[in-house]
Amino acid sequence: MSELPRTLARSWSSTLKLPKSTFPARVTPTDQTKYLKRCTDDLYAWQRRERPADRLFVLHDGPPYANGDLHVGHALNKILKDIICRVQLGAGKRVRYVPGWDCHGLPIELKALEARKDAREEGGIVDAAVTRKVARNLAEKTVKKQMNGFRSFVVMADWENHWKTMDKDFEKRQLGIFREMVEKGLIYRRFKPVYWSPSTGTALAEAELEYKDDHVSTAAFVKFPLVTVPSHLKRDPLLQGKDISAVIWTTTPWTLPANAAIAIHPLFQYTIVESAAHGYLLVAQSRLEYLEFVLKEDLSVIVPSILGSELVDNTTYQPLFKAANSEPQPLIAADFVTADSGTGLVHCAPGHGMEDYEACLSRGILAFAPVDDHGKFTDLAMPDDPKRLSGKSVLADGNVAVLEYIESQGQLLFQHRYGHRYPYDWRSKQPIIIRATEQWFADVADIQSSALKALDDVQFVPAAGRQRLENFVKNRSEWCISRQRAWGVPIPALYHQGTGEAVLTKDSVSHIMSVIDERGINAWWTDDANDPSWIPPALRETSSSGYRRGTDTMDVWFDSGTSWAEVETPYGEHGRPADVYLEGSDQHRGWFQSGLLTYVAHQLASGQTDAPRAPFKTLITHGFTLDEEGRKMSKSIGNVMEPQDIMAGTLLPPLKQKKGKKQGGDGKPVYDALGPDALRLWAASSDYTRDVVMGKQVLQTVHTSLHKYRVTFKLLLGALSDFRPENKVQYDQLLLVDRIALLHLSEMTLAARTACEKFEFYKAVSAVNRWANLEFSAFYMEAIKDRLYTYAENSPSRRAAQTTLFHIYQHLQEVLGPITPLLVEETWEHTPEALKAAFEHPLRRTVSKPDPQWQDPSLSGDYQEIVTVHSAIKSMLEKARGNKQTGSSLQSFVHIQLPNTATQSVLQRKLEELPDIFVVSSVTLTGSEEALPDTIASADWQYSEEFELPIGGKGRVYVYSPQASKCPRCWRYVIPQAEAAADKACNRCEEVVQGLNGSA
Repeated sequence: MSELPRTLARSWSSTLKLPKSTFPARVTPTDQTKYLKRCTDDLYAWQRRERPADRLFVLHDGPPYANGDLHVGHALNKILKDIICRVQLGAGKRVRYVPGWDCHGLPIELKALEARKDAREEGGIVDAAVTRKVARNLAEKTVKKQMNGFRSFVVMADWENHWKTMDKDFEKRQLGIFREMVEKGLIYRRFKPVYWSPSTGTALAEAELEYKDDHVSTAAFVKFPLVTVPSHLKRDPLLQGKDISAVIWTTTPWTLPANAAIAIHPLFQYTIVESAAHGYLLVAQSRLEYLEFVLKEDLSVIVPSILGSELVDNTTYQPLFKAANSEPQPLIAADFVTADSGTGLVHCAPGHGMEDYEACLSRGILAFAPVDDHGKFTDLAMPDDPKRLSGKSVLADGNVAVLEYIESQGQLLFQHRYGHRYPYDWRSKQPIIIRATEQWFADVADIQSSALKALDDVQFVPAAGRQRLENFVKNRSEWCISRQRAWGVPIPALYHQGTGEAVLTKDSVSHIMSVIDERGINAWWTDDANDPSWIPPALRETSSSGYRRGTDTMDVWFDSGTSWAEVETPYGEHGRPADVYLEGSDQHRGWFQSGLLTYVAHQLASGQTDAPRAPFKTLITHGFTLDEEGRKMSKSIGNVMEPQDIMAGTLLPPLKQKKGKKQGGDGKPVYDALGPDALRLWAASSDYTRDVVMGKQVLQTVHTSLHKYRVTFKLLLGALSDFRPENKVQYDQLLLVDRIALLHLSEMTLAARTACEKFEFYKAVSAVNRWANLEFSAFYMEAIKDRLYTYAENSPSRRAAQTTLFHIYQHLQEVLGPITPLLVEETWEHTPEALKAAFEHPLRRTVSKPDPQWQDPSLSGDYQEIVTVHSAIKSMLEKARGNKQTGSSLQSFVHIQLPNTATQSVLQRKLEELPDIFVVSSVTLTGSEEALPDTIASADWQYSEEFELPIGGKGRVYVYSPQASKCPRCWRYVIPQAEAAADKACNRCEEVVQGLNGSA
């Protein structure tokens, strides 16, 4: 070995091909700002211009409510939508994603009323106009603020053309759909019980309820004196001269003033018993024992068995709150009476109960609800003594007053506290009541079967969403669509000034729409009450009394439910407005259902002959965001994590201060800015079909993964800094470890793509993380460092490694593009020009499939053999390090004894590649019966471990101290000890350095 020039010998590092890249190791917030527009607005505009119109993908936005700041739940929702759109973009499609906002409704109206207390003219038309103006301004400001927040999450969308439910065009489309339903006979007005919120003074849809499981009511057992009984009971000598009372149990005593009937089951057996304290009582046989328990007395059976059907329509009782001379009320049959609760007799108030209403309606019993908009009794609750109840809240002192009166009349058997599930207004968080009022309804029963049929070919993610949505549709016969509010789209109904009769026809709605188109929707409230322009000419000619405009607005779920009309037309083979709807799981009863019902109604009203379809091809739902203790995030608890804090990195510990330097120059702590990609990676790595946890530990895990991606890209860019794509090596010229790396890349890529196609992004992230940490970082990069750093630049072996890294770089960009687009955009900024010339921009690519020849199944077996032995080697090296016998793994030799059966082992076939793969300086191999090399016996230290090959057979591997000297350039122990000298390189390194010297 000849002596190298002293200058080269003393600066070996200058002769190595160490990775060089301008790609930063950490996020630079100022740089990310410039990348943001490129990978959002610019990208959306590019794909809308360049991608074919016949390959369209539509994700229709479930509009967030324009009220309040964004939270992590908003981030989860919008990021999931964006990932889906980017996956479709990678599939070569043109994406249509136009964000929307739900702007009408009570929360904004209440804020407007609060903000303009000084300007209110209570009850006047000016009040509504002022409220609407302030509400619109509030919604506009919130939309702008929320839009900026969503855009900071790197959401690619048509932001400039966003829609709002308060836009004129949107309202016109909504009224057009309403008109179709009117013409089809699907809209009607009726005085019937609806969910009513006393706290907000309006009717509610079922979707606006939330149920509190620990609500406590005052329940009561009340007796009603019977007036008439069936003839055979009247003749019974045991009952002669006896007063009999029917006993009911209720959890809502406040509804008793509206009692109109008592329901019994015609197939149940009833009995008359005697109570020492309360006289003769009628109860169901099955509830006798329970009643004895409640009354704390043994009851004597007088008439043991009476079939319910004998009592129906032959028995009447005296109402408790009506005038003394009022007509007795009947016992009626009803299937909803149960034998395992109460007394087997159910008090019916058709003005305060859905089932009560239906049962009484069939018998001509009218609904009666002596309760006002604020949940207080009116004078009609007790006509003989109005002051006793009038003005009292039915949920508070009014309920107490009812029970006091019943007790004073000797009709109260027992009262008690009763905990049960009860509906609350989801906005005010206050209990609701059921109250009969004049309301507008959409007929769901008429389209129910079509709506259910429309779901047959819809894909649900998760699959359980199908049953959930179907149940909501099945359990709904009508939809109360009117609200007693000012901020919303008006129900375009006219009312006769004399009779109050409502007019709502296709022609009347069309006329009103034409006036709205000319004057604007606010004119409905601001025009003079007697302005004849709103009345169709035909009506003006037929009435001398005239008509007035209604004041009810549409349910906000009708607003957002018709938002599918924002999409131009149904398209593609599936013929629907949208490919995907994606929202939280609570929207099964809300937006999903209202969108389905209005779209099916629209198709039926339009005379569509084919089977109606849902407005979506795929319906995806996600869970709620929780803290690490499984609690909902709440400001009162103090567990809220703001999206901006997550992106800024301030929720994790600050960076460690470098010695002798001030943090940030101003003494303030410096944080590792995680950027939007951290928020996105959290969303992508979560199984969103369940509730999703966010906390510091979760964020730390996400940060670790994101940092790993950056390090990986930095390594790739550094290793490819001098690579030119035209120098790629053919697959059959790659080394074994390269081909294994491409197999792993192929498996990871295909697993991630399949997961994304199934909307299982967390599986894609899991596949990438496993690959990055184990197969790429811990295996492949370790195995090729020597080739990359120490081989000649143009050597076939080094170019083979670079070719492999070139493919890895391409596919990793494509896999991570939908999830961490800022990171990928940043990698493109730092990509060498030679590589850029070979690719399209990673976020614009139609992603490529891995080369089929990479998926050689025999390589899996080879890899498993290598990993088996490698694991044993690493285990022994750890022991050597622990005993301070070695530092680097290169400071060791390895000998493998293979079982005689392992004739086709990769360890034999690729023995020359094993030192690089195991990152050791020498690997030798013999059969299990052959003698061990003498070098093992003479080694300063040695370890051995048995292993079992996946193909069968046991072998043994030895790790021992090297029997050669260290090359100062490549650090391998390969120089024969007899030739060792200062500043002497190994033969391979000498050739490389001499080549460098010659080229210089």
